[in-house]
Amino acid sequence: MDIVLHLGAHRAGSTTFQTYLRGADAPLAGQGVGFWGPWRTRNGLFHGLMAPSADPVAARRATGRVRLAVAASARRATGRVRLAVAASARRELPLLLVTDEDMLGSPRACLRARRPYPQAGQRLARVAEAFGPVRRTVLQIRSPEMWWASALAFLVGRGLPPPDVAQIDALAAREQSWRPVIADIAAALPGTELLVTPFERFASRPDRLLMHAAGLRFAPPLPSGGIWEHRGPDLARLRVLLAERGAAAAALPEGEGRWMPFSPGQAARLRETYADDLFWLRAGADGLARLTEDPEPGQDRINWPPAPRERGQDDDSQDGRLAQSR
Repeated sequence: MDIVLHLGAHRAGSTTFQTYLRGADAPLAGQGVGFWGPWRTRNGLFHGLMAPSADPVAARRATGRVRLAVAASARRATGRVRLAVAASARRELPLLLVTDEDMLGSPRACLRARRPYPQAGQRLARVAEAFGPVRRTVLQIRSPEMWWASALAFLVGRGLPPPDVAQIDALAAREQSWRPVIADIAAALPGTELLVTPFERFASRPDRLLMHAAGLRFAPPLPSGGIWEHRGPDLARLRVLLAERGAAAAALPEGEGRWMPFSPGQAARLRETYADDLFWLRAGADGLARLTEDPEPGQDRINWPPAPRERGQDDDSQDGRLAQSR
């Protein structure tokens, strides 16, 4: 049985993909594809499996008893996952697709570190130990100014105060490249194919993402009207949420629609980093990963601009982007 891990990332179409899979359960079973989503992995299966996201200083200060308890919890979780994988194998499934963006980490941990997924390698090493050989991993990336905007809106909606100007400046000043995340994944899962897909191309096509992830010739059709789940709250919704908590909304800009916390100049620099990441991926990513950009290979992309083949990006272009934060 081949195992494919869809790692997310958060705020990059993962919930849409998982919703599509749940709706296509029966057709996928007919194609020999089993899948686990967060409804399975977060219901105790992964509890204790991945390295804790605590402050490394606090981890070093932990007592020997605490370290032993953490190690024992990880061993039990590893055993649970191995038993569950064995049960799927006994069903003679050709392929098991596991999708849970929390395998990479959490948005809160990213915000603390001011970069995407600082502990991805450490966490995925635990995942690899539990699953054994993995055929393919799939990472969906997103332009960092949009990824952070969506992640911050999500976190404010979950109770965090809006970041102040200094926090936004600190995020914008740090290189927000996906390359370290890709390198960590490749190191934690050696010998596993790493497929990278851009959110801007695949967000509205979870069926095509499934075909690339699972190596299928065809996928169950999307429901009428498509799928777009777990949208990030817009400015109006954020103001309501802050008011319900008795918090001031002064940190939010005036107006409606998507919240963009970065200035135009900061957003342009972050987009340039993303353009460099895509250039690196198109050039082979030093052998670490394979980029798939076109959800419909061989089709004319009448709704998308041509993918640039040189460094740099038109900072004024929003073509190919969804209209609301995800």
